[in-house]
Amino acid sequence: MSAEPSRSEVPAADPSASGSSGFHSAVPREREHVEASPTGKRLAFLSLAALGVVFGDIGTSPLYSIKECFRPEYGIEPVRQNVYGVLSLIVWALILVVCVKYLVFIMRADNRGEGGILALLALLMQDGKAASGSKRRYVLVVLGIFGAALLYGDGMITPAISVLGAMEGLQIAAPNLHEATVVISTVIILFALFALQKHGTSRVGGLFGPIMMVWFVSIGALGIAEIVRAPAILQAINPWWGIAFFVQHGTAAFLLLGAVVLVVTGSEALYADMGHFGKRPIRLAWFGFVFPALLLNYFGQGAILLRDPSAVANPFYLLAPRVLLYPLLIIATLAAIVASQALISGAFSLMQQSVQLGYSPRVTIVHTSSREAGQIFIPEVNDVLRIGTIVIVLAFKTTSNLSAAYGIAVTGTMVITSLLFYSVARSRFQWSMLKAALVTGGFLIVDVGLMAANLVKIEYGGWVPIAIAVSIFALMSTWKRGRIMLNRVLHSGALPLDVFLDDVARRKPTRVPGTAVFMSSSPKGVPVVLLHHVKHNKVLHDQVVLMSILTLEVPEVDPADRVTLEKFEEGFWRLTARYGFMQTPDVPDVLNRARTMGLRAKALDTTFYLGRERIIVLGKGEKRVGRGPAPDADEGPVLQMARWRKKLFVVMSRNARSATEFFNIPPNRVVELGAQVEF
Repeated sequence: MSAEPSRSEVPAADPSASGSSGFHSAVPREREHVEASPTGKRLAFLSLAALGVVFGDIGTSPLYSIKECFRPEYGIEPVRQNVYGVLSLIVWALILVVCVKYLVFIMRADNRGEGGILALLALLMQDGKAASGSKRRYVLVVLGIFGAALLYGDGMITPAISVLGAMEGLQIAAPNLHEATVVISTVIILFALFALQKHGTSRVGGLFGPIMMVWFVSIGALGIAEIVRAPAILQAINPWWGIAFFVQHGTAAFLLLGAVVLVVTGSEALYADMGHFGKRPIRLAWFGFVFPALLLNYFGQGAILLRDPSAVANPFYLLAPRVLLYPLLIIATLAAIVASQALISGAFSLMQQSVQLGYSPRVTIVHTSSREAGQIFIPEVNDVLRIGTIVIVLAFKTTSNLSAAYGIAVTGTMVITSLLFYSVARSRFQWSMLKAALVTGGFLIVDVGLMAANLVKIEYGGWVPIAIAVSIFALMSTWKRGRIMLNRVLHSGALPLDVFLDDVARRKPTRVPGTAVFMSSSPKGVPVVLLHHVKHNKVLHDQVVLMSILTLEVPEVDPADRVTLEKFEEGFWRLTARYGFMQTPDVPDVLNRARTMGLRAKALDTTFYLGRERIIVLGKGEKRVGRGPAPDADEGPVLQMARWRKKLFVVMSRNARSATEFFNIPPNRVVELGAQVEF
């Protein structure tokens, strides 16, 4: 018989209106996209919201950046030529990295409006030319995964250094205060911040923009007050001062770049959060508000150093009159919390993308808002970030000690973004090799220079983000390779659907009332769990649905394109649901949509069948008992795995969240069938 499907593509009605016999969905409706070119009040609103999410990290850099540039070990005294030189380097780092690289070029490389390392990697994987060849694809994947791993390290370090930088103002307000008080205060604030994550940010998110507006107005005003006393400090905008500084100090000037990089931390957030606010609001907020406020504050700190060199102890807080120290401390603490929240939320979003793209085991994704699909909380990530951040604070104790670790994470991500941008420029923008090389080469000259200046600090704490990134990279790459190997084993002996249906028609097994849904990772052939069911139970339901949930390399799939339903003989259906890497799969919603397309499935008469694999790692010399190709047969470098990585994959598999919870399947309607797989 022919298994050619008769596909039903009737437009789906609202799934929520499916009646009492429908399936309950706990996932919020689709996230609303921002318009491409907002204007008027809408543009102003989005720009204000961007202040509270996008610019928290880079906006709190004045707390510690200038102070770190004049650390005693650099041997740079706060005299006129040096202050002008350092300020010139800071100004041009902001111009070249943030204004030119990210806001002009990198933000053009969006994946249907979304940005970030994994979105950029997914964009490249869509393009056959960019990802052609196993070696080229492998290099791109390695770069993307390692860049994502560095961002996880950034998610631990940013809350630590931001809150610590704010709390160090206590020692200016109360000079006799012990360092331990600063550390303890920082730990208490961070512990409270992570404890509040489970409640979501929707209730307080509306305050983030106004808080950061007050912050930027405050730091700009403090800078102006000092610039008025010494307006000549504005001469430092001339790049010649930076060049002369390098000529005079040589190696010391190069090493000082490791501190200058602190002013551009958070640049990646401009790109990663592009999908939430759009390009125009982010650019408007930066050029119209954030950039001027930062410049005014940096110039103000430079001016106070010329007037009072002893202010090098903490030039940011010493800008403020003594009567305003405590109010400034409160505002700085709130700004640091906002900056930390942005990185924590970003880590949640990054983990969701990693799970959907197959680089991480399933985790618990809790939607903290019933209206906004982007508001999520992941307990596993929150616990890791909380422990890691607090340990970092207790280990480093001051922003000066922590600055080396911070720089490595930031510059590593910047370099990887530049390298991936080259491939995008060639494949998506159709740039010539010369044009792409010149633009990317210009980025890399700055990025590599900043990274090299930080690499010399590895022994002083720079090893921390590297260790974090290497560990996370090992986990992500192991999971991706392991899933490919496991799927090859499971589907190596897959039975074609037409052959199976012929056998059902011939043998006519006992049919029982109701609907059986068999979950499969592949939309082809017969799921292994169905074969096991027929073999052991020797019955079939009247209606059998073969369901596959696929993740495409796009941020979101339009609800109208979500479900494909195919009808076969013998009461069989194939149901395929497609999601983007920014979306959360939801089986009840999929079935509700399928019901509007002709599938007759009642919640109380439906049973879900899932497979649970027990993975056994073979020892040296042991042979596989099962049939099919070995999981690491010759299929390119991405499928090669050492034995220790196979064992790691087994541990990750055993601790992954169950498919029942992840796909929001009613647990009292699930039957799991086990299978043993040998690696």
